[in-house]
Amino acid sequence: MSNQVKGRQYTDPAVYSAEHKAFEEAGLPTTQAGWIQRAKDVAEILGRDAAQRDIENKSPQAEVSLLKSSGLLKVLGPKKYGGGEQSWEVGYRVIREVAKTDGSLGMLLGYHLLWSTTANAVGTDEQQDSVQQVIISNNYFVGGAVNPRDSDLNITSEGDEIVFNGAKNFNTGGVVSDLTVLEGVLEGTEDHIFTLVKTDQAGIQFAHNWDSVGLRLTESGSVKITDVRAPWGDALGWDPETKRPIPSVLGIPFASLLLPTIQLVFSNFYLGIAQGALAAASEYTLKSTRAWPFGGDNKDKAIDEFYILQRYGEFRAHLAAADALTDRAGAEIANLYREGGQYGSVVGDERLLKDNVNANYVQPYPQDISKTNPPYTLSTPATFQNLGAEKQTNGHTNGSAPNNRASITAQRRGEVAAFVAHAKVVTTDTGLTVTSGIFEMLGARATGKKYGFDRYWRDIRTHSLHDPVAYKKREVGRWQLLGEIPEPTWYT
Repeated sequence: MSNQVKGRQYTDPAVYSAEHKAFEEAGLPTTQAGWIQRAKDVAEILGRDAAQRDIENKSPQAEVSLLKSSGLLKVLGPKKYGGGEQSWEVGYRVIREVAKTDGSLGMLLGYHLLWSTTANAVGTDEQQDSVQQVIISNNYFVGGAVNPRDSDLNITSEGDEIVFNGAKNFNTGGVVSDLTVLEGVLEGTEDHIFTLVKTDQAGIQFAHNWDSVGLRLTESGSVKITDVRAPWGDALGWDPETKRPIPSVLGIPFASLLLPTIQLVFSNFYLGIAQGALAAASEYTLKSTRAWPFGGDNKDKAIDEFYILQRYGEFRAHLAAADALTDRAGAEIANLYREGGQYGSVVGDERLLKDNVNANYVQPYPQDISKTNPPYTLSTPATFQNLGAEKQTNGHTNGSAPNNRASITAQRRGEVAAFVAHAKVVTTDTGLTVTSGIFEMLGARATGKKYGFDRYWRDIRTHSLHDPVAYKKREVGRWQLLGEIPEPTWYT
């Protein structure tokens, strides 16, 4: 691709040739459990040399090719275009599994799933369908030049086209992407426009300056945008004739679902990274950690020492609680999309939305909600995991009419955003505690660079500064004490 630069090293997709062939022969999974297992398979492959790849810090061209051949990029896409037609419950689980062995690739997958479904929240029905067709049928990987905190990408209107000029300080995955989501402000207004463009063009130039302590393989450096053009018809949720936002698309609470959706993407790869850290630490302790001989209650084996058992038990319990909370938050997000008339990435398919329903899994949402006891309306993850193949569906309980997005109220959206904030707080705090605390059970030798135990903490620490978790705690506190739902912002 033209954005590859001399001196920058890229991993070679050929290193996974055997895996590509195996995934191609196996085809896409057909059940929820099958998709989660596929993610575990990818995680196992990435985990073989994750620490070394983190050290080498090459651009992850091979790793993204593995996400492509495995089908994980298409897990949410419509079957009619070659996708898995799963909803966000499964999407979130897939992200989490990959992040267990490679936080960078878990993050890239999560961002891709969000950006590839952007039109589902802010596009017209026609745009949703056309975007899915392009992405899924071509198995494209999507990066994003989206950082709404800074109004540094300007849009002008020239005839039937919109023209982007400016820069973004962060552009996750763009260097190895096929498509890029652009977001900017239309000149003379305060209105933001989202669209997708081909990455490989002269007007998109990456600085290749991503050099943070963590998430080293995400290629999240800055990008310069010069005269990048798109048809007005590709401005998501805008009327190409009037060149104004369509009120029925962008003027409703549903249009802001991208924010809680991506916030829960963050929680899932934080959680996956922390779970992976605990698993790797456990394996090391079983094989290599030595008992301390000067403690006064000496043991022959480290696994018999009280403090080691206590810490592992504490971390496992906290991660199990975070896991359950995050699963339920994911189901709440998926319910909102169902209520808006969507099954996975399929818009307005009444057969999927109305007939294929697991009524035991998706419960009716209560009307009378206590401000100090936000609803916990979903059944246990065990129900989700153990459905028979013919029952593994994700319909809305009462069925949804096509394009029912206007039915989602600000209150309903806000309640789910608060639930997502719960998960963000817990996964951030627990993730940082676990990934820094594992060293206490490992011993000094485990700080060796070759083991890569530090990468788990570095990855969560780097991304958890994306938007301060203190403000999520504030949102939850106002919800608890005052019954105030979080107001939609670019980070809520």
